[in-house]
Amino acid sequence: MNPAREKLVLQAFDKLDRDGSGVIDINDLIGLYNGKFHPDVKAGKKTEEQVLNEWLNTFQTHHNTANNVVADNMVTKEEFIEYYNNISASIDRDDYFTAMIKSAWDFDG
Repeated sequence: MNPAREKLVLQAFDKLDRDGSGVIDINDLIGLYNGKFHPDVKAGKKTEEQVLNEWLNTFQTHHNTANNVVADNMVTKEEFIEYYNNISASIDRDDYFTAMIKSAWDFDG
């Protein structure tokens, strides 16, 4: 990932790490991520907290598999960067990557 993309990813991380702890956990996401419309929550199969924890786990999957670490539902800066480094590899254009990150993390809102 080039430096401009990494800077943008770090800005997204800092936006999500609302308590400044250096990790993104469920407490950082409450009020930012709304899971009540998730199909499994609507069907009563899962709670909003379960959906949030699953969402957090997506950022950890590759890192934890490669490093033989168990998921803890706390996303470190390293895990967040690694997740987006993998996504970045499949996106040729910087302007598209920038638009995707800004839209995903509501940089304009």
